[in-house]
Amino acid sequence: MAGVVVIGAGQAGASCVAKLRSLGYEGAITLIGEEPVPPYQRPPLSKKYLLGEMELERLFLRPESFYGENGIDLHLNETVTAIDRADKVVIAGGRQITYDDLVLTTGSVPRRLPGAIGGELQGVYVVRDLKDVDSMAPEFEEGRHVLIVGGGYIGLEAAAVAAAKGLKVTLLEMAERILKRVAAKETSDYFRALHGQHGVDIREGVGLETLTGEGRVNGARLSDGSALDVDFVIVGVGITPATALAEAAGLEIENGIRVDEQGRSSDPHIWAAGDCASFPWNGQRHRLESVPNAIDMAECVAENIMGAGKTYVPQPWFWSDQYDVKLQIAGLNAGYDRIVTRQGEDEGHVSFWYYKGDQLLAVDAMNEPRAYMVGKRLIDAGKSADPDVVADPQSDLKALLRA
Repeated sequence: MAGVVVIGAGQAGASCVAKLRSLGYEGAITLIGEEPVPPYQRPPLSKKYLLGEMELERLFLRPESFYGENGIDLHLNETVTAIDRADKVVIAGGRQITYDDLVLTTGSVPRRLPGAIGGELQGVYVVRDLKDVDSMAPEFEEGRHVLIVGGGYIGLEAAAVAAAKGLKVTLLEMAERILKRVAAKETSDYFRALHGQHGVDIREGVGLETLTGEGRVNGARLSDGSALDVDFVIVGVGITPATALAEAAGLEIENGIRVDEQGRSSDPHIWAAGDCASFPWNGQRHRLESVPNAIDMAECVAENIMGAGKTYVPQPWFWSDQYDVKLQIAGLNAGYDRIVTRQGEDEGHVSFWYYKGDQLLAVDAMNEPRAYMVGKRLIDAGKSADPDVVADPQSDLKALLRA
């Protein structure tokens, strides 16, 4: 019995191997990761870890000893160079590892600025893994000027950390508003105001023309003709699924590794989960970039390797921490045509409820955990909520769960 090989030692990979053992899988399990440290949490990298409020060991999903104690062969600092589907072999570290089932949890890679506009200058960073954050951390000195390119959640979280550390922060968003791809105007307005209160200079509808500097970045020219002197740059312009290995192996690709409702790729012995995989749900193909999806989908794949025949049904939720605001998001807002606002009891506490017709799709809750909880339970159950009840801050949200 060759066992299960999992490529990618992130949240999905770690969840898959742990689930296999907890279900009683008795074969060999091999987990291969490119980084030199055991699987760890990524979300705190751009928040508490960068702020210096979390030690490295606290990032680890499990102690490194967990893997050996559970018969999981953990290969760190190792790159898989090829998959031989015919012989069911992966090639890594100059050796061949055979498999009965192969799971691809390769995650995603950050988009970088082209070299032609200065993307390869020293002092230009992305936020994706531990090495990225460790390399940029010494740059965060009070009084320095950081340029952040991209007004999504990664860019805004980096801006919050920089502002909290006393840096001068300029953030560029090429679209007409921050968070345009992922949130309603109301949520954009909320976070624009929040960052403004902390001194962040947000410039919307303005792109980066080029970075300047000899060897190391020292400035930027913007699409509106203005120029900035900067000390370093953080690029947060999105991620792409890491599919190179799957493509080279001839697997079907469709906005990620194309899998069926059980997580199986176009090869019946190869599965995929997490950021790198696109799956069918509600009549459409989706790819979700979130920790909950990585965990739940990977565990579903583990169950199906054991023969469960289980359909993966996501229950999407996300979060972002900026300053003293915790944003919690339930559901997916694609296709919404109406926003209902519910004010919380305290200033700055609010939730925005996304509707398509009468159907509740999603909720953005800022320091409103009850609104998030109720909204998530309704969405997960396929139920809606009376917009008039939602909009009335005196109404009892929990009563919606009994309706």
